[in-house]
Amino acid sequence: MDAAALRRRFYSIRALREAARARLPRMVFDMVDGAAGDEITMRRNEAALAEIEFVPKLLSGAARRDQTVELLGVKLPSPIIVGPTGLAGLLWPHAEIATARAAARFGTIYTTSHASTSTIEEIGAASSGPKWMQVFLFKDRGVTAEFAERAKAAGYRGLVLTVDNQVTAGRDRDLKNNMAFPLRLTARNALDLLSRPGWLWRMRRTPLPTAVNYGERMKIGAFGALMAEQLDPAVCWRDVEWLRGIWEGPLVIKGLLHPDEAVGAQQRGADAIVVSNHGGRQLDGAIASIAALPAVVEAVGDKLPVLIDGGFRRGIDVLKALALGARAVLLGRPHLWGVACAGEDGAYWALDLFRREIDRAMALGGWDTLQALDRHVLSLPPLPFSADCRAKGRRD
Repeated sequence: MDAAALRRRFYSIRALREAARARLPRMVFDMVDGAAGDEITMRRNEAALAEIEFVPKLLSGAARRDQTVELLGVKLPSPIIVGPTGLAGLLWPHAEIATARAAARFGTIYTTSHASTSTIEEIGAASSGPKWMQVFLFKDRGVTAEFAERAKAAGYRGLVLTVDNQVTAGRDRDLKNNMAFPLRLTARNALDLLSRPGWLWRMRRTPLPTAVNYGERMKIGAFGALMAEQLDPAVCWRDVEWLRGIWEGPLVIKGLLHPDEAVGAQQRGADAIVVSNHGGRQLDGAIASIAALPAVVEAVGDKLPVLIDGGFRRGIDVLKALALGARAVLLGRPHLWGVACAGEDGAYWALDLFRREIDRAMALGGWDTLQALDRHVLSLPPLPFSADCRAKGRRD
């Protein structure tokens, strides 16, 4: 699909989402679009961003805008990164490879999910761009160590340790749709799959996608059982220290919301952290990522970069996070909706939508560089976790 057609049909991330809804079986769309429990945290991610307002300086002048940013040795053209998203190959044939190539074209980092439907090595070979690898701390630490070794051999620059996945969350939409691994076909979800002939026609080109990085440890369709067996609610700081000890490259810890844990990550050698509630897909009722960000930034200062994800749908959302101290934003659902609509070109367009909107907002706000953004350009609602509250909490 050419650029002009993409602009006409998919003029925003929300338009991409609606197009993906029309193209995908309900159970597949809901797997991506849904979240845990009553989806309170997922909705709150977006609502909390909407509550933050800009106070632009209209006569500052920003004839030329620079939105590049340096992050762990990589110069990004825009402060956005492709975050890890599992089982993307259910949306488009070899979706992870398509999105990794889109990220390389764009010039940003692609993060391979542990649950990718193409292997670590296949994605590494398919894209020349910078890549990170997501890892979990499993009960069998040998599995985690193996992922790190494979990532290093395949040329990945960094590891993203996701820590908010101690158990499998309850996601009501998936339960309603009988979306599970192995897939339990019913008359209802069989009709759902057949209702999207375009998706079926595209997917004929690939075997039934499954998480392929676990090799002999699982059979096709056994991913859910493997996760139930290996996810470890006993994970603690010494496990993070163990991973730091075996991985020499950049280590990013993803899933932190409390400022005290951000400090703990910095003290144990993390190179960056991601303020994240897993897009609302784990603990429903957790604080919105953007609401947690200011206290985390305040706690770690300039000791390490703070990244964020959760609810980002517009370029203005990204600028709000940067004004509150984030270095960059990881995108999850937006690039999945893009790849579901138009493969590699759709994933690239999702990234470019953010870049275009960031540039436009910088011009309208009078900010010629990202360094011009700080809390003074925002009107903020009351923030949780103030320094006084944290000090009081420690005294109590």
